[in-house]
Amino acid sequence: MSSIPAAKPLIDPFGRGIDYLRVSVTDRCDFRCVYCMAEEMTFLPKADLLTLEELDRMCSAFVGLGVRKLRLTGGEPLVRRNIMSLIESLSRHLRTGALDELTLTTNGSQLAKHAEALAACGVKRVNVSLDTLDPGKFLAITRWGKFAQVMDGIAAAKAAGIRVKINAVALKGVNDDEFDTLIGWCGKHGHDLTFIEVMPMGDIGGETRLDQYLPLSLVRADLANRWTLTEIDHRTGGPARYVRVEETGGRIGFITPLTHNFCESCNRVRLTCTGTLYMCLGQEDAADLRAPLRQSESDAPLIAAIEEAIGRKPKGHDFIIDRRHNQPAVARHMSVTGG
Repeated sequence: MSSIPAAKPLIDPFGRGIDYLRVSVTDRCDFRCVYCMAEEMTFLPKADLLTLEELDRMCSAFVGLGVRKLRLTGGEPLVRRNIMSLIESLSRHLRTGALDELTLTTNGSQLAKHAEALAACGVKRVNVSLDTLDPGKFLAITRWGKFAQVMDGIAAAKAAGIRVKINAVALKGVNDDEFDTLIGWCGKHGHDLTFIEVMPMGDIGGETRLDQYLPLSLVRADLANRWTLTEIDHRTGGPARYVRVEETGGRIGFITPLTHNFCESCNRVRLTCTGTLYMCLGQEDAADLRAPLRQSESDAPLIAAIEEAIGRKPKGHDFIIDRRHNQPAVARHMSVTGG
């Protein structure tokens, strides 16, 4: 295996190196999770999406600018037609050493079908969104999801040698009675677990974020009454802060965009399937990269646009959830930006 020296990372105005790109390859999903989408969604016309070849070129430009970690998201990334061809192509950057990690966040519905191929492409771990182990509650949260299908997908990933991290959104009055069960199950099966606070993004229909919001500071304090939680330095490139559960040997991460934002160490930007770059999940400022991509066969205009956009990356987001701020902080749904 040949290797190339790591490129100098992009540096934002606050001295943070940007070496992590999250790419939403589609805004479509086969679930309609209550904290993410309204049940009746209007998705982007397929003609607006970057082709898989354009996504490859875009991602490769970022790799050339020092991005070391690439995460494919959605919507649900594995519902995009021929998505494995993109993953196979991007895996060349793992083989050259230009990329440290190629991974994805998925709802698990298509994992059984693709796990072996993902492992063959060098995908060593995936994040699976799973908020409950109760099949009835799972259907209520996802609206359309099939619990057994997701369990089969997780098992297939593990069998293929892919590490699975479970992402659970903490939902007040919905799954807050299951956190101990999730911790025990993840410990038994060797999965890391990350709890995530509800984020005020997009209109979700009848419910409000305030109805759903559960501060993880309270969750962690409650868990500490029953589990021995030891602070550790484990990092995966994302915003989670981890503890080890001494009783299981497993790890729990906490992603807290509201109670304790993680902006001071932000190393990531987010690209949508239409070629829009969001420099911050919680801000609306964005850069159009599709136009410079299509402007020339040379990547020079694209690279200039990326560098200009990173120069506008804000210091942090402004997420607030309370009675006075009961509207989404940003109008776009999480499925558009990819989390």
